[in-house]
Amino acid sequence: MFLQPFYSRQGNHVLISAEQGSRFAKSISNDFNPIHDPDSKRFCVPGDLLFALVLERYGLSRNMSFTFAGMVARDTQLVFPSAPEDSFEIVDGRDKPYLQVSRSGEMIHNQQVIEQLIRNYVVFSGQNFPHLLVPLMAEHQVMINPQRPLVIYESMSVHFDRLDLAEPSVELADTKLEVNGKRGDAEFQFRLLDGDKTVGCGVKTLILSGLREYQQAAIDDMVAEYSARQNTL
Repeated sequence: MFLQPFYSRQGNHVLISAEQGSRFAKSISNDFNPIHDPDSKRFCVPGDLLFALVLERYGLSRNMSFTFAGMVARDTQLVFPSAPEDSFEIVDGRDKPYLQVSRSGEMIHNQQVIEQLIRNYVVFSGQNFPHLLVPLMAEHQVMINPQRPLVIYESMSVHFDRLDLAEPSVELADTKLEVNGKRGDAEFQFRLLDGDKTVGCGVKTLILSGLREYQQAAIDDMVAEYSARQNTL
């Protein structure tokens, strides 16, 4: 499948190098967060790559939820269970969990459909900054720390009314931000489409830490820097 260039196998383990994770973020998700730069000291594997690997390996269920329990460092030895139950975890060699998955209902393994869904979802997901977060921060007059932005991918879930899909895609439905002191909980609701028909829904949640008073000049600088990074690809 199209994900093969973005991971490698070592025995029963799956490994994702910094270069592989970064290439997935930039070329598939259009996500230019510095934390996915291969030379970043804070590098972490894109959460959407873990999501994609789960769908590729285990198929798509009508109801699925993904909760991220920790950030995956480069070359972490990940264990994908060989015969998972309806709830399972992706862990490392020391059983430290990184992703918790729950699923129920009908399941399909059509790789063409799954690839199309992955490609559409991860592009949607990669729009966090600036497209979705900046308007929310402006509305609530808060912002992340420009010197050390901390936005954590907490969870996502999907529900399909049916799985006889041909061309699944994702469309934004609504955005929300709840601010509690220096913490913000962002929620991105989306519709799942097949062609022009709605076939389900989903939600992605993020945690924003270190919030401070909104400053337009600082936001403009962050957006300009992000846009410049995109143009370097």
